[in-house]
Amino acid sequence: MSESAAPTVLVTGGTGYIAGFIIAYLLCDGYRVNATVRTLPREAELLATMKKLGAPVEGLKVFFADLNGETGWAEAAAGCTYVQHVASPLPTVNPKDEEQLIRPARDGALRVLRIARAAGVRRVVMTASVASIAYGGGGRAAPPYTEADWTDLARKDDSSAYERSKTIAERAARDFMKREGGALELVTIHPGLVLGPVCSPDFSASVEAVKKLMDGSLPALPRFGWALVDVRDIADLHIRAMLADNIAGERFIGANEFWWLGDIARVLRQRLGSRAKNVPSLRIPDFLVRLSAKFDPVVRDRLFELGKERPVSHEKATRVLGWEPRSNEDTVVDTAESLLAEGVVK
Repeated sequence: MSESAAPTVLVTGGTGYIAGFIIAYLLCDGYRVNATVRTLPREAELLATMKKLGAPVEGLKVFFADLNGETGWAEAAAGCTYVQHVASPLPTVNPKDEEQLIRPARDGALRVLRIARAAGVRRVVMTASVASIAYGGGGRAAPPYTEADWTDLARKDDSSAYERSKTIAERAARDFMKREGGALELVTIHPGLVLGPVCSPDFSASVEAVKKLMDGSLPALPRFGWALVDVRDIADLHIRAMLADNIAGERFIGANEFWWLGDIARVLRQRLGSRAKNVPSLRIPDFLVRLSAKFDPVVRDRLFELGKERPVSHEKATRVLGWEPRSNEDTVVDTAESLLAEGVVK
Protein backbone atom coordinates (compact mmCIF):
# COMPACT_ATOMS: atom_id res chain seq x y z
CA MET A 1 0.00 0.00 0.00
CA SER A 2 1.51 3.35 -1.05
CA GLU A 3 1.78 6.00 1.66
CA SER A 4 -0.39 8.43 -0.31
CA ALA A 5 -3.16 5.82 -0.53
CA ALA A 6 -2.83 4.55 3.03
CA PRO A 7 -5.91 5.30 5.12
CA THR A 8 -5.45 6.47 8.69
CA VAL A 9 -6.95 4.38 11.47
CA LEU A 10 -7.61 5.67 14.98
CA VAL A 11 -6.99 2.97 17.61
CA THR A 12 -8.18 3.84 21.11
CA GLY A 13 -6.48 2.50 24.22
CA GLY A 14 -3.24 2.01 22.33
CA THR A 15 -1.36 0.31 25.18
CA GLY A 16 -4.04 -2.33 25.66
CA TYR A 17 -3.38 -6.00 24.93
CA ILE A 18 -5.62 -6.31 21.86
CA ALA A 19 -4.93 -2.76 20.65
CA GLY A 20 -1.17 -3.34 20.57
CA PHE A 21 -1.53 -6.20 18.11
CA ILE A 22 -4.09 -4.31 16.00
CA ILE A 23 -1.72 -1.34 15.74
CA ALA A 24 1.24 -3.55 14.85
CA TYR A 25 -0.71 -5.40 12.14
CA LEU A 26 -2.02 -2.15 10.66
CA LEU A 27 1.44 -0.59 10.56
CA CYS A 28 2.92 -3.70 8.97
CA ASP A 29 0.16 -3.56 6.32
CA GLY A 30 1.05 0.05 5.47
CA TYR A 31 -1.75 1.89 7.26
CA ARG A 32 -1.15 5.08 9.18
CA VAL A 33 -2.28 4.83 12.79
CA ASN A 34 -3.34 7.44 15.33
CA ALA A 35 -3.24 5.77 18.74
CA THR A 36 -4.59 7.20 21.98
CA VAL A 37 -2.92 6.73 25.35
CA ARG A 38 -3.96 8.14 28.71
CA THR A 39 -0.62 9.51 29.94
CA LEU A 40 2.79 10.50 28.60
CA PRO A 41 4.72 7.50 30.05
CA ARG A 42 2.43 5.12 28.17
CA GLU A 43 3.72 6.40 24.84
CA ALA A 44 7.06 4.76 25.61
CA GLU A 45 5.24 1.52 26.45
CA LEU A 46 3.45 1.58 23.11
CA LEU A 47 6.66 2.19 21.17
CA ALA A 48 8.37 -0.66 23.05
CA THR A 49 5.50 -2.99 22.12
CA MET A 50 5.78 -2.03 18.46
CA LYS A 51 9.50 -2.76 18.55
CA LYS A 52 8.89 -6.17 20.10
CA LEU A 53 6.27 -6.99 17.48
CA GLY A 54 8.51 -5.81 14.65
CA ALA A 55 6.16 -3.05 13.47
CA PRO A 56 7.46 0.08 11.72
CA VAL A 57 6.58 3.19 13.70
CA GLU A 58 6.99 5.79 10.94
CA GLY A 59 3.24 5.81 10.33
CA LEU A 60 2.31 5.98 14.02
CA LYS A 61 1.16 9.12 15.82
CA VAL A 62 0.32 9.09 19.52
CA PHE A 63 -2.36 11.30 21.06
CA PHE A 64 -3.22 11.78 24.72
CA ALA A 65 -6.92 11.18 25.34
CA ASP A 66 -8.92 9.65 28.17
CA LEU A 67 -12.38 8.06 27.91
CA ASN A 68 -13.52 10.27 30.80
CA GLY A 69 -12.80 13.57 29.05
CA GLU A 70 -13.01 15.44 25.74
CA THR A 71 -9.38 16.53 25.44
CA GLY A 72 -7.46 15.12 22.49
CA TRP A 73 -10.21 13.13 20.80
CA ALA A 74 -11.05 15.49 17.93
CA GLU A 75 -7.37 15.85 17.04
CA ALA A 76 -6.85 12.08 17.18
CA ALA A 77 -9.82 11.39 14.86
CA ALA A 78 -9.06 14.12 12.31
CA GLY A 79 -8.42 12.64 8.87
CA CYS A 80 -9.19 9.06 9.93
CA THR A 81 -11.11 6.68 7.68
CA TYR A 82 -11.66 4.03 10.34
CA VAL A 83 -11.73 3.79 14.13
CA GLN A 84 -10.86 0.71 16.15
CA HIS A 85 -12.43 1.49 19.53
CA VAL A 86 -10.68 -0.96 21.82
CA ALA A 87 -10.30 1.07 25.03
CA SER A 88 -12.46 -0.12 27.93
CA PRO A 89 -11.75 -0.89 31.58
CA LEU A 90 -10.90 -4.54 32.41
CA PRO A 91 -10.37 -4.87 36.17
CA THR A 92 -8.91 -7.78 38.09
CA VAL A 93 -11.35 -7.00 40.93
CA ASN A 94 -14.70 -5.32 40.39
CA PRO A 95 -15.11 -1.93 42.09
CA LYS A 96 -17.55 -1.48 44.95
CA ASP A 97 -19.52 0.96 42.81
CA GLU A 98 -20.18 -0.65 39.42
CA GLU A 99 -20.72 2.80 37.89
CA GLN A 100 -16.93 3.14 38.02
CA LEU A 101 -16.88 0.55 35.23
CA ILE A 102 -20.17 1.29 33.50
CA ARG A 103 -19.72 5.04 33.13
CA PRO A 104 -16.37 5.07 31.26
CA ALA A 105 -17.37 2.08 29.12
CA ARG A 106 -20.72 3.60 28.07
CA ASP A 107 -19.77 7.27 27.94
CA GLY A 108 -16.43 6.49 26.30
CA ALA A 109 -18.12 4.54 23.51
CA LEU A 110 -20.59 7.36 22.89
CA ARG A 111 -17.80 9.95 22.94
CA VAL A 112 -15.83 8.01 20.33
CA LEU A 113 -18.90 7.56 18.11
CA ARG A 114 -19.70 11.28 18.23
CA ILE A 115 -16.11 12.22 17.45
CA ALA A 116 -15.97 9.67 14.63
CA ARG A 117 -19.19 10.95 13.08
CA ALA A 118 -17.97 14.55 13.27
CA ALA A 119 -14.65 13.59 11.66
CA GLY A 120 -16.35 11.84 8.72
CA VAL A 121 -15.09 8.38 9.71
CA ARG A 122 -16.47 5.56 7.57
CA ARG A 123 -16.70 2.78 10.16
CA VAL A 124 -16.09 2.20 13.86
CA VAL A 125 -15.13 -1.32 14.93
CA MET A 126 -15.86 -1.56 18.64
CA THR A 127 -14.41 -4.19 20.96
CA ALA A 128 -17.38 -5.60 22.82
CA SER A 129 -17.21 -9.03 24.51
CA VAL A 130 -18.97 -12.34 24.93
CA ALA A 131 -19.78 -10.65 28.25
CA SER A 132 -22.65 -8.89 26.45
CA ILE A 133 -23.87 -12.16 24.92
CA ALA A 134 -23.60 -15.17 27.23
CA TYR A 135 -24.52 -14.03 30.76
CA GLY A 136 -27.68 -13.61 32.81
CA GLY A 137 -29.06 -17.00 31.87
CA GLY A 138 -27.07 -19.32 34.10
CA GLY A 139 -24.90 -20.78 31.33
CA ARG A 140 -25.64 -23.75 29.09
CA ALA A 141 -23.70 -26.54 27.44
CA ALA A 142 -25.68 -26.51 24.18
CA PRO A 143 -26.60 -25.01 21.85
CA PRO A 144 -23.74 -22.51 21.81
CA TYR A 145 -24.44 -18.82 22.23
CA THR A 146 -24.53 -16.78 19.00
CA GLU A 147 -24.65 -13.13 18.02
CA ALA A 148 -28.44 -13.25 18.37
CA ASP A 149 -28.09 -13.62 22.16
CA TRP A 150 -27.85 -10.79 24.68
CA THR A 151 -26.84 -10.83 28.33
CA ASP A 152 -29.86 -10.40 30.59
CA LEU A 153 -29.12 -7.39 32.79
CA ALA A 154 -31.98 -8.28 35.14
CA ARG A 155 -30.12 -11.41 36.31
CA LYS A 156 -27.46 -9.91 38.57
CA ASP A 157 -26.86 -13.32 40.13
CA ASP A 158 -25.27 -14.46 36.84
CA SER A 159 -23.12 -11.46 35.95
CA SER A 160 -20.75 -8.93 37.47
CA ALA A 161 -20.17 -5.23 36.96
CA TYR A 162 -17.89 -6.08 34.04
CA GLU A 163 -20.52 -8.04 32.09
CA ARG A 164 -23.09 -5.34 32.78
CA SER A 165 -20.70 -2.56 31.71
CA LYS A 166 -19.98 -4.26 28.38
CA THR A 167 -23.68 -4.92 27.74
CA ILE A 168 -24.76 -1.40 28.65
CA ALA A 169 -21.98 0.14 26.54
CA GLU A 170 -22.92 -1.89 23.48
CA ARG A 171 -26.64 -1.19 23.89
CA ALA A 172 -25.91 2.54 24.24
CA ALA A 173 -23.70 2.51 21.14
CA ARG A 174 -26.35 0.77 19.07
CA ASP A 175 -29.08 3.12 20.30
CA PHE A 176 -26.89 6.10 19.36
CA MET A 177 -26.38 4.71 15.85
CA LYS A 178 -30.11 4.30 15.33
CA ARG A 179 -30.87 7.83 16.53
CA GLU A 180 -28.02 9.90 15.15
CA GLY A 181 -25.33 7.77 13.55
CA GLY A 182 -25.83 9.30 10.12
CA ALA A 183 -23.50 7.80 7.51
CA LEU A 184 -21.22 6.31 10.16
CA GLU A 185 -21.14 2.51 10.42
CA LEU A 186 -20.65 0.41 13.57
CA VAL A 187 -19.52 -3.20 13.85
CA THR A 188 -18.90 -4.94 17.18
CA ILE A 189 -16.41 -7.72 17.94
CA HIS A 190 -17.03 -10.08 20.87
CA PRO A 191 -13.89 -11.81 22.17
CA GLY A 192 -13.85 -14.61 24.68
CA LEU A 193 -11.02 -14.86 27.22
CA VAL A 194 -8.07 -13.34 25.38
CA LEU A 195 -4.79 -15.22 25.75
CA GLY A 196 -1.64 -15.41 23.65
CA PRO A 197 1.85 -13.88 23.70
CA VAL A 198 2.47 -11.02 26.12
CA CYS A 199 4.89 -8.26 25.18
CA SER A 200 5.94 -7.08 28.62
CA PRO A 201 5.56 -7.90 32.33
CA ASP A 202 2.62 -5.44 32.32
CA PHE A 203 0.04 -7.75 30.76
CA SER A 204 -3.72 -7.97 30.49
CA ALA A 205 -5.83 -9.26 33.38
CA SER A 206 -7.17 -11.90 30.99
CA VAL A 207 -3.79 -13.70 31.08
CA GLU A 208 -3.96 -14.13 34.86
CA ALA A 209 -5.54 -17.58 34.51
CA VAL A 210 -2.44 -19.01 32.83
CA LYS A 211 -0.03 -17.06 35.04
CA LYS A 212 -1.63 -18.39 38.24
CA LEU A 213 -1.43 -21.95 36.95
CA MET A 214 2.22 -21.58 35.97
CA ASP A 215 3.49 -19.83 39.11
CA GLY A 216 1.74 -22.11 41.59
CA SER A 217 -0.74 -19.50 42.84
CA LEU A 218 -3.49 -22.05 42.26
CA PRO A 219 -2.76 -25.21 44.26
CA ALA A 220 -5.80 -26.96 42.81
CA LEU A 221 -8.27 -26.49 39.93
CA PRO A 222 -11.62 -24.81 40.54
CA ARG A 223 -14.29 -25.52 37.94
CA PHE A 224 -14.09 -22.24 36.07
CA GLY A 225 -14.01 -22.06 32.29
CA TRP A 226 -14.14 -19.76 29.28
CA ALA A 227 -14.34 -19.69 25.51
CA LEU A 228 -10.74 -18.87 24.61
CA VAL A 229 -9.24 -16.78 21.82
CA ASP A 230 -5.73 -15.80 20.82
CA VAL A 231 -4.90 -12.09 20.89
CA ARG A 232 -3.35 -12.39 17.42
CA ASP A 233 -6.55 -13.87 16.02
CA ILE A 234 -8.84 -11.32 17.66
CA ALA A 235 -6.67 -8.50 16.27
CA ASP A 236 -6.99 -10.07 12.82
CA LEU A 237 -10.78 -10.27 13.25
CA HIS A 238 -10.94 -6.55 14.08
CA ILE A 239 -9.14 -5.69 10.86
CA ARG A 240 -11.30 -8.03 8.77
CA ALA A 241 -14.38 -6.33 10.24
CA MET A 242 -12.92 -2.93 9.40
CA LEU A 243 -12.54 -3.77 5.71
CA ALA A 244 -15.43 -6.09 4.81
CA ASP A 245 -18.32 -4.81 2.70
CA ASN A 246 -21.97 -4.81 3.71
CA ILE A 247 -21.61 -5.61 7.41
CA ALA A 248 -22.77 -2.34 9.00
CA GLY A 249 -24.45 -3.01 12.34
CA GLU A 250 -23.28 -6.61 12.61
CA ARG A 251 -21.93 -8.41 15.68
CA PHE A 252 -19.15 -11.02 15.40
CA ILE A 253 -18.13 -13.49 18.10
CA GLY A 254 -14.38 -14.00 18.22
CA ALA A 255 -13.81 -17.05 20.39
CA ASN A 256 -12.89 -20.69 20.05
CA GLU A 257 -13.88 -23.73 22.13
CA PHE A 258 -14.96 -23.46 25.75
CA TRP A 259 -12.27 -24.88 28.03
CA TRP A 260 -12.32 -25.53 31.73
CA LEU A 261 -9.33 -24.45 33.78
CA GLY A 262 -8.50 -28.16 34.03
CA ASP A 263 -8.20 -28.36 30.23
CA ILE A 264 -5.71 -25.48 30.24
CA ALA A 265 -3.71 -27.12 33.04
CA ARG A 266 -3.63 -30.46 31.23
CA VAL A 267 -2.18 -28.92 28.07
CA LEU A 268 0.43 -26.98 30.02
CA ARG A 269 1.61 -30.15 31.77
CA GLN A 270 1.64 -32.13 28.54
CA ARG A 271 3.42 -29.59 26.38
CA LEU A 272 5.80 -27.85 28.80
CA GLY A 273 7.00 -30.74 30.89
CA SER A 274 9.25 -29.68 33.77
CA ARG A 275 8.61 -26.00 33.04
CA ALA A 276 5.03 -26.58 34.15
CA LYS A 277 6.08 -28.16 37.45
CA ASN A 278 3.83 -25.82 39.46
CA VAL A 279 0.70 -26.50 37.41
CA PRO A 280 -1.81 -28.41 39.56
CA SER A 281 -3.62 -31.58 38.53
CA LEU A 282 -6.12 -31.94 41.37
CA ARG A 283 -9.58 -30.41 41.19
CA ILE A 284 -10.81 -28.38 44.15
CA PRO A 285 -14.39 -29.21 45.23
CA ASP A 286 -16.96 -26.47 44.67
CA PHE A 287 -17.69 -26.12 48.39
CA LEU A 288 -14.04 -25.26 49.07
CA VAL A 289 -14.08 -22.67 46.30
CA ARG A 290 -17.11 -21.06 47.92
CA LEU A 291 -15.33 -21.10 51.27
CA SER A 292 -12.18 -19.50 49.81
CA ALA A 293 -14.33 -16.75 48.28
CA LYS A 294 -14.88 -15.38 51.76
CA PHE A 295 -11.19 -14.44 51.87
CA ASP A 296 -10.30 -13.87 48.19
CA PRO A 297 -12.01 -10.91 46.47
CA VAL A 298 -11.03 -12.12 42.99
CA VAL A 299 -12.73 -15.49 43.55
CA ARG A 300 -15.67 -13.81 45.28
CA ASP A 301 -16.30 -11.55 42.27
CA ARG A 302 -16.39 -14.52 39.87
CA LEU A 303 -18.16 -17.06 42.08
CA PHE A 304 -21.27 -16.88 39.91
CA GLU A 305 -19.17 -18.51 37.14
CA LEU A 306 -18.43 -21.65 39.13
CA GLY A 307 -19.39 -24.79 37.20
CA LYS A 308 -21.14 -22.87 34.42
CA GLU A 309 -20.42 -23.68 30.80
CA ARG A 310 -20.82 -20.91 28.20
CA PRO A 311 -19.81 -22.18 24.75
CA VAL A 312 -20.09 -19.73 21.85
CA SER A 313 -20.07 -20.12 18.08
CA HIS A 314 -17.72 -18.26 15.73
CA GLU A 315 -19.52 -19.69 12.68
CA LYS A 316 -20.66 -16.24 11.56
CA ALA A 317 -17.15 -14.75 11.68
CA THR A 318 -15.86 -17.69 9.64
CA ARG A 319 -18.69 -17.60 7.12
CA VAL A 320 -18.85 -13.84 6.59
CA LEU A 321 -15.26 -12.73 7.24
CA GLY A 322 -13.24 -15.87 6.53
CA TRP A 323 -11.87 -15.87 10.08
CA GLU A 324 -10.24 -19.04 11.42
CA PRO A 325 -8.75 -19.02 14.93
CA ARG A 326 -5.76 -21.14 15.87
CA SER A 327 -6.26 -24.00 18.32
CA ASN A 328 -6.79 -23.43 22.02
CA GLU A 329 -3.83 -25.71 22.67
CA ASP A 330 -1.40 -23.56 20.67
CA THR A 331 -2.78 -20.38 22.24
CA VAL A 332 -2.36 -21.68 25.79
CA VAL A 333 1.19 -22.90 25.16
CA ASP A 334 2.22 -19.65 23.47
CA THR A 335 0.83 -17.71 26.42
CA ALA A 336 2.88 -19.73 28.89
CA GLU A 337 6.02 -19.56 26.75
CA SER A 338 5.82 -15.77 26.63
CA LEU A 339 5.23 -15.48 30.38
CA LEU A 340 8.41 -17.51 30.90
CA ALA A 341 10.33 -15.46 28.33
CA GLU A 342 9.28 -12.16 29.93
CA GLY A 343 10.27 -13.39 33.39
CA VAL A 344 6.70 -13.06 34.68
CA VAL A 345 6.90 -16.74 35.65
CA LYS A 346 10.22 -18.09 36.87
